[in-house]
Amino acid sequence: MVGVFDVYLAGQISVDATAAIGLAAYVAWLISMLFMLVGTGTTALVSRTTGAGRRSEANHFSNQSLGLAAVMGVGAAGLVYVLAPVLAGLQNMQGVRFDTVVRYLRIDGMGHVFTSLTLVGAAALRGVGDMRTPLKVLTVVNIVNIIVSYSLVFGLGPVPGVGIDGIVIGTVAGRVIGGVLMVALLLKGRSGLKIDFGALRPVGASVRRIFHVGGPAALDGLVMWSGHFVYLKLIAHLAGGTLGAAYYAAHIVAVRVEAFTYLPAVAYGTAAATIVGQSLGVGNRKRAIAAGHEAVKQCSVIAIALTVVFYTGAEVIFAVMQKDALVNEVGPAGFRMVAFFQLFLATSIVYVGALRGAGDTRFPLLVTIVSVGLVRLPLGYLCGYVLDGGLIGAWVGMCGDMTVRAILAALRFARGKWVHARV
Repeated sequence: MVGVFDVYLAGQISVDATAAIGLAAYVAWLISMLFMLVGTGTTALVSRTTGAGRRSEANHFSNQSLGLAAVMGVGAAGLVYVLAPVLAGLQNMQGVRFDTVVRYLRIDGMGHVFTSLTLVGAAALRGVGDMRTPLKVLTVVNIVNIIVSYSLVFGLGPVPGVGIDGIVIGTVAGRVIGGVLMVALLLKGRSGLKIDFGALRPVGASVRRIFHVGGPAALDGLVMWSGHFVYLKLIAHLAGGTLGAAYYAAHIVAVRVEAFTYLPAVAYGTAAATIVGQSLGVGNRKRAIAAGHEAVKQCSVIAIALTVVFYTGAEVIFAVMQKDALVNEVGPAGFRMVAFFQLFLATSIVYVGALRGAGDTRFPLLVTIVSVGLVRLPLGYLCGYVLDGGLIGAWVGMCGDMTVRAILAALRFARGKWVHARV
């Protein structure tokens, strides 16, 4: 919702603002892939040890992960600051747009120090089955972002409006509050997990176990992000001038709105990962398998409902999210096509989440290499650029990617070999 609200505010300012928000979202996604190196391993290990009744060991892994997260958050902020001009240049941004995007990325990067603590703390809590505490923390993040961003963008009383800078300041404010709140809750103790300063110091064997599970997941995310970044570059070069800018903005709007499918699927995938891990920890493989299938069934209801909403409400969605007339002209038709692939998107995410909960993180990496490297990019380039299909043609590659991922993930889960994965 932070991303959706930020894109909405940007759409009320300019196409350049939407481009800045969109690229920042992709960079934030990249950084979250680095945090996944810790977060995925944390959920798998905490859930497995919790299921086996070893709660002190679960708390040990949560502390090890938080210590790693703090270090990675600081490193991520520095990385974004250095790479901001390079990333903007790779997306064909020049002049005022280039300066706007670089400034936005650098301010936004400061918040990653706190995002790391929020995401990894949430991963640990979800491992013990506590889904409500992360929900409460992230609800506060959203409230802070909405109030601060809206007030600073348009001005409130004596506070003057500062435009796009107000959006990023609100986002960073929300992230800071989220990180501080997560640490405060874990210092007090939550769901059997509590910060122990002595346990934050890295222990070689524990760190290796976290990275053993999380490493392939992080590499999976990095490969996916790299493919999507190249795909975004393809979108940026579909056309020149105002049409090219409109294509880029329309893609950003579509991707952010699609989060209404993507994020519930991530939630169901996380729930499946927790139950799968706990079930395998106690030796109940049948329950682990049932959890994955049930999560897909329930999430499919949401995906099908959103298919209807996206298809019938495409024009309204774009009109709300973006004031630019050309963006609203080129976006809705292709978005209707994308609507029919929401079920594939949800299915792939939930089954991959379940596999990761078991510690089977290598196969999803192979799926990403195939679906992004051999489907999304070649098909998007062929249909969008070579055949001059524009934005709709490029989105054909995206839809093909979602379809292949869903089929491969479902087949892997159905075969059941993942129940023997070791963490």
